[in-house]
Amino acid sequence: MIAGRAGILFAGLLMLCAAAFIAALASGSADIAFTETLKALHGAAPASVQSLVLDLRLPRALTAFAVGGLLAVAGVLMQVLLRNPLAEPYILGSSGGAAVAALLAMTLGMGSLIVDLAAFGGAMAATLLVFAIAHGTGSWAPSRLLLTGVVLAAGFSAATTMLLALSPDQNLRGMLFWLMGDLSFAFEPARSLCLLAILLLLGTAAARHLNVLARGELQAAIVGLPVKGFRYLIFAAAALATALSVTTVGVIGFIGLVIPHLIRLVAGSDHRIVLPASALAGGTLLVIADTLARTLMAPRQLPVGALTAAIGVPLFLLLMARSFRELPQR
Repeated sequence: MIAGRAGILFAGLLMLCAAAFIAALASGSADIAFTETLKALHGAAPASVQSLVLDLRLPRALTAFAVGGLLAVAGVLMQVLLRNPLAEPYILGSSGGAAVAALLAMTLGMGSLIVDLAAFGGAMAATLLVFAIAHGTGSWAPSRLLLTGVVLAAGFSAATTMLLALSPDQNLRGMLFWLMGDLSFAFEPARSLCLLAILLLLGTAAARHLNVLARGELQAAIVGLPVKGFRYLIFAAAALATALSVTTVGVIGFIGLVIPHLIRLVAGSDHRIVLPASALAGGTLLVIADTLARTLMAPRQLPVGALTAAIGVPLFLLLMARSFRELPQR
């Protein structure tokens, strides 16, 4: 029965993903008919249509899918690592560190390559800083790591506000869009897709270990799992996925929080299903959000992070309300 439910889930997600991609390729400031979109994918459309679909919209849609998948996978890993259903990719301050470093590079007038490198370095440095502070002189506990991440994230938020206040007016709009998530210049999906594929392969292979660790460190140690080393691997994978996502498209929230909840509600807690299903659902959600960002007020574009929040907040509240209703009454 579980296998049947998983099959239905994956079939539904694949159909939804295909529909989201078709809509992303056909929609925009210049709409394209469905048949013309399919012709462009086969190389049989007029040159202008083919260039619009293959050179602009397809790379952007693939980038959105890869980043959404990375954020969802990072959310699954963080919830296992911290054993907290409210954990999500940005909880360790990765987005705050990336934002501070990238905004500082923008303020100094650096080019896009330096901004990307600064964002990546800031995200990794912030995550390592949280880990070092939480570790202290002994082993870190999930609650200590979570609290340290929340406090440092607040500090990074204050630093971001200060940088925005001191930035020249001509740079302010670009900075704000980057902070709210922007796929306008996301035309190189290869890195994100490769990392997503690697994490899915490794994560699915280690799904049994994730299942055991999610039940508690003591039980994991009893069955022979090297808990300390495995936690380091999970930490590194989640931090890398978050850092690359922030570097590629800026700060996009709620995907890593809502999608794992939704998948576990439908398919249970077996990570052989949760990981790939979360990647597929997270990627599809970001493709849909980016399509809406491009089309709702075309030719103007909305920040995609604001739309993911608009979708994610009510969905998360519905999930929480359902969870509370299912709690046993005392």
